[in-house]
Amino acid sequence: MIEDKNQERTQLSDLGEFGLIDHLTKNFELKQKSTIKGIGDDAAVLNFKNKSVVVTTDLLVEGVHFDLSYVPLKHLGCKAVVVNLSDVYAMNATASQITVSIAVSNRFPLEALEALYAGIETAAKIYNVDVIGGDTTSSNTGLLISVTAIGEVDVDQQVYRDGAKPNDLLVVSGDLGGAYMGLQILEREKEVYKVNPNNQPDLEPYSYIVERQLKPEARKDVVQLLQDLEVKPTSMIDISDGLSSEILHLCKQSGVGCDLFENKIPLDPQVISTCEEFNIDSTTVALNGGEDYELLFTISQEDYPKIKANPSLTVIGYIREKEAGIHLVTRAETKIELKAQGWRNFND
Repeated sequence: MIEDKNQERTQLSDLGEFGLIDHLTKNFELKQKSTIKGIGDDAAVLNFKNKSVVVTTDLLVEGVHFDLSYVPLKHLGCKAVVVNLSDVYAMNATASQITVSIAVSNRFPLEALEALYAGIETAAKIYNVDVIGGDTTSSNTGLLISVTAIGEVDVDQQVYRDGAKPNDLLVVSGDLGGAYMGLQILEREKEVYKVNPNNQPDLEPYSYIVERQLKPEARKDVVQLLQDLEVKPTSMIDISDGLSSEILHLCKQSGVGCDLFENKIPLDPQVISTCEEFNIDSTTVALNGGEDYELLFTISQEDYPKIKANPSLTVIGYIREKEAGIHLVTRAETKIELKAQGWRNFND
């Protein structure tokens, strides 16, 4: 973690665990009607009445999921929330509360955690969720962040991964590959910095893809858009591990096959130009890069007229019978079996 030597440093031991929690969470306000009791008691109390409750959790580990040499702590706090909320939205649900737990080593002063929690607070405001609890503890291995997100959805509106049917259309929000290429830029500039610490990187030409990596957005807007269009997806998943992995998940859970059309995959011009600079195939990046946090879903063909004019949504594939298999249809109109080569936590 690159630090300003003149920056004020308050040792965490000066506050103690409960003093630290009080200090970091003092600005969090409760806005959700479903939050009866938030931080300050033995447990939070929620009341969702007649809704289904959605719960998801994620653990981010320093050195595995993030590198503090180029990830600002405020951005990290925001991203830790966003990656969880994305899973809630992938259930066609509305996120309402989060809990945040951290394990932190003594190399982090209070001011560093204030920056982290400022990012958490920013995300909570943007996505209108209440921070209702969590935990802090010490760590011997750097920083760990665990966020649990809670959401609500009407019973008849919840969407799983297992509802895709033959003849459905495969749709994706936004564009793909940006987060992975942003990471390549940051890793490259880190190596340059190691050689020459006085060299200041010029990230302006790569601003979009760097932001896709450091400041991803969860697609709450797409869930609302689909509701406004009166389109209920037949299945849905968020793209955290790469497009190919997520398509395979949907197809396996639904018991179907799929044709994914290479020429339909949405790519930002900055992704295409940066792939050329790195001599990487842009389709490979879109398929396997991950961390885009877009929504991938299937819809009935009857709903196609409702979405076809929307610039946020792209039809990229066609659901087939299971026996047809799962393939990438290339620009040359040849079929290649789709395989998952994206992010895996436990590589041999």
